[in-house]
Amino acid sequence: MKKTFPLSPAAAEALTREHPTPFHLYDEAAIRENARRLNAAFSGCEGFREYFAVKALPNPWIMRILREEGFGADCSSLTELLLAGKVGYRGEDIMFTSNDTPAREFAEARRLGAIINLDDISHIDALERAAGLPEVVCCRYNPGPLKAGNAIIGKPEEAKYGFTREQLFEGFRRLRDKGVARFGLHAMVASNELDPAYFIETGRLLFKLVVDLSTELDIRFEFVNLGGGIGIPYRPGESAVSYEAIAGGVKEAYDGIIRANGLHPLRICMECGRVITGPYGWLVTRVLHLKQTYRTYVGTDASMANLMRPGMYGAYHHISVLGKDGSGGRAVYDVTGSLCENNDKFAIARELPAVAVGDLLAIHDTGAHGHAMGFNYNGMLRSAELLLRADGSVTSIRRAETVDDYFATLDFTGLEAP
Repeated sequence: MKKTFPLSPAAAEALTREHPTPFHLYDEAAIRENARRLNAAFSGCEGFREYFAVKALPNPWIMRILREEGFGADCSSLTELLLAGKVGYRGEDIMFTSNDTPAREFAEARRLGAIINLDDISHIDALERAAGLPEVVCCRYNPGPLKAGNAIIGKPEEAKYGFTREQLFEGFRRLRDKGVARFGLHAMVASNELDPAYFIETGRLLFKLVVDLSTELDIRFEFVNLGGGIGIPYRPGESAVSYEAIAGGVKEAYDGIIRANGLHPLRICMECGRVITGPYGWLVTRVLHLKQTYRTYVGTDASMANLMRPGMYGAYHHISVLGKDGSGGRAVYDVTGSLCENNDKFAIARELPAVAVGDLLAIHDTGAHGHAMGFNYNGMLRSAELLLRADGSVTSIRRAETVDDYFATLDFTGLEAP
């Protein structure tokens, strides 16, 4: 898949005069078009709804865009719940999928009327104590060795998420006996997966489990949440996952299992984050230094604090040198930030067009798990987020942090001035 940047080099340079680098830039029109493609692909699945994984890009402007496109919000913390509420999500527009959940978060989810997706059988009692049991409850399934995971989440049997099969039967029995009337089932055991068959198999696994649970417990399921995890083509040679292929395979499995066993209708939900916004974000950073030792290093004004995936996972993010196509020569570089950590690198031994001090770099596919995973180690300040509107204008949707922001949570009371 060819990597592109939505601004000309001159427009990008002009933008930096108002918004100093580094910053994340998101393309609104592309996000909307992508959301519509997903909804269209799954239009044959009755009642389909995507709940955007807020953790991927927790910005109210982005969330409002996706709400306007018919998406719900998948939240995993108190702050994400509150953010969803501020954007206008209400009731079952929100799916609350958490792990090791504090009582106050269960209480806030109940106050908002969110669908609560329980992660553990002991959370049935925890939710009841914290806020009472709602009318609808979903439970998260961990299939263990029945399903392969991948490098980001790991093997399902080693993951901290979800009920075992046996716990699901006991858990849903207890929920039924406690008066819960509506039920959902959820699973997500991989992240950034590029094989459409993986998600179809997840659907088939959950549909069969719905049949078994419904038959044994005499309960009726209202929805199945296939989770998220659809990957994106970070590398130029990779292909985007076909929504239509997933939807077609899921529909076929649904008809062969759910309809065939008289359990229609059963709504299909998903909670994708990365694939919704990831390809439509870029980290724009300026080259500050070139260092030549055992390797050639490109030092930028961004760091792992702005994009930690390469340092955390060894993840690949494509890098463009704006205004250069390689015709002026190419070289091999490590592209780095200034953190006091040797893994503060955006690329290692990467061939790029010849780089000069002052060049602008666009680091691709940072629209999910980019700014959201930022941190303040070394006193680094998180960057601004900008939104490219359909009319070509650019709006600031999060200002850059300042030193005053960093100091705001520190208590200097009782310290004498030097």
